[in-house]
Amino acid sequence: MESTVQINSKRLWDSLMDMAKIGATSKGGVCRLALTDLDRQGRDLFVKWCREAGCSVRVDRMGNIFARRAGSEPARPPIATGSHLDSQPTGGRFDGVYGVLAGLEVIRALNDADHPTQAPIEVVVWTNEEGSRFAPAMVASGVFAGVFDLEYGLSRADLNGTTMAQELARIGYAGDDPVGKRSLGAFFELHIEQGPILEAERQTIGVVTGAQGQRWYEIRLTGQEAHAGPTPMSRRRDALVGASRIVNEVNRIGLAHPPYACATVGLLNVSPNSRNTIPGEVFFTVDFRHPEDGVLAQMDRELRAFAPATANELGLALDLQQIWHSPAVAFDAACVSSVRRAAEQLGLSHMNIISGAGHDACYISRVAPTGMIFIPCENGISHNEIESASREDVAAGARVLLAAILDRAD
Repeated sequence: MESTVQINSKRLWDSLMDMAKIGATSKGGVCRLALTDLDRQGRDLFVKWCREAGCSVRVDRMGNIFARRAGSEPARPPIATGSHLDSQPTGGRFDGVYGVLAGLEVIRALNDADHPTQAPIEVVVWTNEEGSRFAPAMVASGVFAGVFDLEYGLSRADLNGTTMAQELARIGYAGDDPVGKRSLGAFFELHIEQGPILEAERQTIGVVTGAQGQRWYEIRLTGQEAHAGPTPMSRRRDALVGASRIVNEVNRIGLAHPPYACATVGLLNVSPNSRNTIPGEVFFTVDFRHPEDGVLAQMDRELRAFAPATANELGLALDLQQIWHSPAVAFDAACVSSVRRAAEQLGLSHMNIISGAGHDACYISRVAPTGMIFIPCENGISHNEIESASREDVAAGARVLLAAILDRAD
């Protein structure tokens, strides 16, 4: 099949670079937050390219985009692939978008070879995978998989109170299709690893067998604002002192469960944020990850024990909410085998790997056979404007994706 259907590596790379112009940043990355005007521009370009490739395009009520290449057996569930177009505020040129445009390149390559498939092929753009504007992450694929209901998904609001429903309507991607009322024969997601393992092991392809579990929290500590000069230390109710202790504890919890635990405080808002006023309120987030649900539960217990004790000691009010829990995921054995077999047949070095990041594939695995493919990224850096991957690895991942899709489509 490699000799008759071939990935055009230059076309794939050029597509990635053209998309990267939308929301381009000064350090070579992108900022395309979910459902902003820049996200709309990226979606519009993707839809244009898909229609030029002969695809039909449908959009569901969460704004998920489905571009379909017809199969010779149209009643068969499609073999789908895809990822996301939204980015972090200081994101890179490959996170998410690589999986989307590699899927489009698969369709273009099939068209070039005039190669029919029995099952239809679909490329999917999932809305708000990152969760950087609307929490939680992967909310639209979660609605598709039945993890969240539609009302919950559309009601997610950013820090300014604007909801996903409002922004979907504003940018023209509030589709009519019901969410999740379509079956998938299989789903493959191609992605940069976002970590250093493949590069360190000098492997081209990561055969992803599963993904870590995650828990996200939002914490608000409320004390009392007071003048920084006249207020004695012993009489203060400093919310930032409490937050700093919990931040340190979050770091301790991560270090206490090696080698796989990850614990992060990535967002912190201090009020009133004045240099001569004692902070009266602090809002911050916590992100826990581990591939074993039992260890993740233990990390949860440690946080829930420490935070109230600290708040009580300092005279602070505590509001601690777990806003998201995604259990550890094991991907479909047949899809994993398709990926591994493709890498072997193409002569590409490969290894099994667990995803340290969450992906839309984690939710889709609940409703369809699912697999993932990783390629290395330079120095393991992602969620960063300097995120990078080589042309050769980008092409290799797309070749594996093509072979895995054909394995399931025919």
